[in-house]
Amino acid sequence: MQFRFLIFTLFCLPFFITPASAQQTFKLKNGDLLFQDLDCGDMCEAIESVTTGYKNSDFSHVGIVKIQPNGDVLVLEAIGSDVHYTPLEKFLNRQLDAHKKPKVAVGRLRKPYQKLIPKALNEGEKLLKKPYDDVFALNNDAYYCSELVYEIFKAANNQLEIFPLFPMTYATPGSDQIMPLWVEYFQQLNARVPQNDPGLNPGGISCSKKLKMYFPYGQPAKRKKSA
Repeated sequence: MQFRFLIFTLFCLPFFITPASAQQTFKLKNGDLLFQDLDCGDMCEAIESVTTGYKNSDFSHVGIVKIQPNGDVLVLEAIGSDVHYTPLEKFLNRQLDAHKKPKVAVGRLRKPYQKLIPKALNEGEKLLKKPYDDVFALNNDAYYCSELVYEIFKAANNQLEIFPLFPMTYATPGSDQIMPLWVEYFQQLNARVPQNDPGLNPGGISCSKKLKMYFPYGQPAKRKKSA
């Protein structure tokens, strides 16, 4: 289980290199989606290699903003071992760019969907402490980051999906061969590779026309174009 432990450790480590600027002019709102470019080695690169984010950005994680009555900003996310709240500053400082700014973009639901946010956040409260879905499967009472976003907004919309599912791939881009990293990962979990099973990822969600994207923090990495 050493490989599995390494993956969870990489996803849990807070990289407190330099604090995020406290003088951000952008004001977050309840229900904003925070798309994050994590540098966690081969795992994050594998996730980013099979999906294109908004404006070709690399995104390997997503969380949801929840503003407390006292003004504290939390991020609901599925990362590490379970679903939990993370203070905004800790979330933002998890990964910084070359200028020591958070590699985070903000996706805000467009006006017709804003009404879903209060109920979606309430649905998220019900999922706190649910286990992280390390096999990336739907309907198993465990959640990976994009699945959490999908499920709470679907529940808020009378079980009609807001962010559609699509066949997931774990193959090397341009090939039908499963990446060795994924073969080893699922072997460690004694699970099959869910190639072509329905799912979704942060990059795909960030491209949704239901969102307006903002880049008030640092700069997520861009996908390298093939030669």
